[in-house]
Amino acid sequence: MPAGSQMTEFKDGDLILLVDKVGRRHRVRLKAGERHSLHSGAIEHDALIGRPEGVVVTTQLGARLLAVRPTFAEQVTGRVRQAQPIYPKDLGAILIGADIHPGARVLEAGTGTGALTLAVLRAVGAEGVVVSYEQRQEFLEAAARGIRETLGALPPNLTLKLGDVYLGVEERDMDRVLLDLPEPWQAIPAVRSALRQGGIVFAHCPNVSQVQRFFDALREVRGFGMLEVFEVLQRGWTVRGRSLRPSHRMVAHTGFLCFARRIAEEELFEPEGEGFR
Repeated sequence: MPAGSQMTEFKDGDLILLVDKVGRRHRVRLKAGERHSLHSGAIEHDALIGRPEGVVVTTQLGARLLAVRPTFAEQVTGRVRQAQPIYPKDLGAILIGADIHPGARVLEAGTGTGALTLAVLRAVGAEGVVVSYEQRQEFLEAAARGIRETLGALPPNLTLKLGDVYLGVEERDMDRVLLDLPEPWQAIPAVRSALRQGGIVFAHCPNVSQVQRFFDALREVRGFGMLEVFEVLQRGWTVRGRSLRPSHRMVAHTGFLCFARRIAEEELFEPEGEGFR
């Protein structure tokens, strides 16, 4: 086997997707001896265990289904959830906008579904550190279950904390702080104490009034610059045979992505134009 390659055969316990000819996705946890029933027929789990990823299987009614492992994005959107998730289209922009890099020390406030937590864990790698605060016990427990489902266990470089960041945090010298909170401006004192100079703070704000209030609060406390906000709109295209057209539906506004840089508190960058704001 070439260096770096991995076995792709499905194993007992794997989470897979069965995709039908119209693109419907069915999440299945493989278990020896069991079967999964669909409107188009049933699939024996034993017919998939030991088979390679990307195989096409047939139900007893003759329907053909493609079997693959779910991507990270498909796991985020397909999971049963209590909190509103940050969508995959925004996750990539957050990781790049906040410059989440291998080895980074990241503080997250608002664990929610754990979608952003998982994305950050992938980005910081084994040498990084992620500390995530959640105020609601049920959300924290649900996020922990989702992380275990995806990774198999809670990684040693992740700390999940039940707590209210509006009241402050213990962490210091963090490289990045990520906020997914109803009132992120209330967390600014905690951000200022936890974030190192040169570090980046991110806030996810569903509406523009939250953006304005968050940025106004950053200006009031000083010590922050390079304020930036944008949104990501995603429109898919349908490809069928020789037909290529925009999809009838798109994932439009889901939230404003707000970023700022921690600077020396005696400095204030507010020049005109599109630079420091």
